[in-house]
Amino acid sequence: MSETFDLNVRPDYDDILQRIADYVLSYQVESREALNTARLCLMDTLGCGLLALRFPECTKLLGPVVEGTVVPQGARVPGTSYRLDPIKAAWDIGCMVRWLDYNDTWLAAEWGHPSDNLGAILAVSDHLSQRRLAEGKPPLTMRQVLDAMIMAHEIQGVLALENAFNRVGLDHVVLVKVASTAVAAWLLGAGRERMLSALSHAWVDGQALRTYRHAPNAGSRKSWAAGDASARGVQLAQIAMRGEMGIPSVLTAPQWGFYDVLFSKTNRDQSIKPAERRNFSLPQPFGCYVMENVLFKVAFPAEFHAQTAAEAAIQLHAKVKGRIGEIEQVVITTHESAIRIISKVGKLANAADRDHCLQYMTAVPLLFGELQAEHYEDGFHQAHPEIDQLRDKMKVEEDADYSREYLEPDKRSIANAVEVIFRGGERTGKVAVKYPIGHRRRRKEAIPLLETKFRRNLATCFSSGRCEEIFNLFQDQQALECGSVNEFSQLLSR
Repeated sequence: MSETFDLNVRPDYDDILQRIADYVLSYQVESREALNTARLCLMDTLGCGLLALRFPECTKLLGPVVEGTVVPQGARVPGTSYRLDPIKAAWDIGCMVRWLDYNDTWLAAEWGHPSDNLGAILAVSDHLSQRRLAEGKPPLTMRQVLDAMIMAHEIQGVLALENAFNRVGLDHVVLVKVASTAVAAWLLGAGRERMLSALSHAWVDGQALRTYRHAPNAGSRKSWAAGDASARGVQLAQIAMRGEMGIPSVLTAPQWGFYDVLFSKTNRDQSIKPAERRNFSLPQPFGCYVMENVLFKVAFPAEFHAQTAAEAAIQLHAKVKGRIGEIEQVVITTHESAIRIISKVGKLANAADRDHCLQYMTAVPLLFGELQAEHYEDGFHQAHPEIDQLRDKMKVEEDADYSREYLEPDKRSIANAVEVIFRGGERTGKVAVKYPIGHRRRRKEAIPLLETKFRRNLATCFSSGRCEEIFNLFQDQQALECGSVNEFSQLLSR
């Protein structure tokens, strides 16, 4: 005989929530490598956001919801004169940072961009610093911002190691929301109960589908989805800080929890048997691993699975630039994840569609010897029909070793190879690049190029004197860490 009631015994908070909360509330960052990398990450992330201000499709989304709104102690949006409430400021900063697909990346079973959390971190820190100053208290320091970045990277990245949200159709920004909620609550002074409440609400939220990242629906929402998630994290942290009760078994509740509703595939009309339930896996404790191993996009504003393909194509440019009309086929050898998310044929409808197309991101550097953000825009694409003509000659193949090494913890390669075959059978030979220039294995090589990228991005917004002041601050780790958040935000404002 079936039961006619639910047993209403309120459980303890799910273990995953407790592990995240305990990490954020008790972890002390001691790794100098992580702090130095966080400084580079902050520098690069802000630069990506400043560059995005050149694109009207991005800037039209920024600013107060109600024009003319004045927010006391409002958080500054870098490169602009906006002073907004922390939720909208987090949205705007996150939108800017992600718009050009040029900020850092984490690749594992799930993909994502941990610096997307900077919107929440900087908005909350700036607002709190101004409020504290008004109350006669010291402002937050940039060391606290770097600590929050390291923890946000770690939460998002470790959860991504073995948990493929993409396999069930969910977008990776769910992890931005969770990480932003955690560090926003920490910055706001949450105790353990308030932290757990906030985290539970992040998981119980309706989660974004990956629809806007894939053919045939790829579009510009992918450029503001992370800002939206990070802003929601701030809002949920604030709600929890006002005493809102949590949802303890948000992940594990039979039938109604995240695992059963969104993470386990089953017939909706049947209950999920315990053996069919898919739970999260945490293969290692939270620490500083993700920040120390994060991938920088140094040379190309392109989806990261194509970074090495673009680099290989540039190496081949000199061999093919005078022989484009003779090309019979271009063979791209890649890994399984690239095939699954960015290999596409057919018409590309917009810039967001193009910067998530492996073939497009290979064709442009083959033809022009470079790949810039402007190369995805409609005007450039329409002016160069040879791009699509070359795409039509491309063949994409998987290399099993590339796919395996992509997931191996001691490698985490993102390998691609490109070979051009001319009419008559002449071949360029395969040019393979296993590790992109932003990989930890090439960090020393990448840093000077990251700094050049930052200088170039600063110059799109500020006078030469201000550019030099900002750049010099980022060259001094101790000065940056000791500086106040409010003064830092003022320096980046217009």
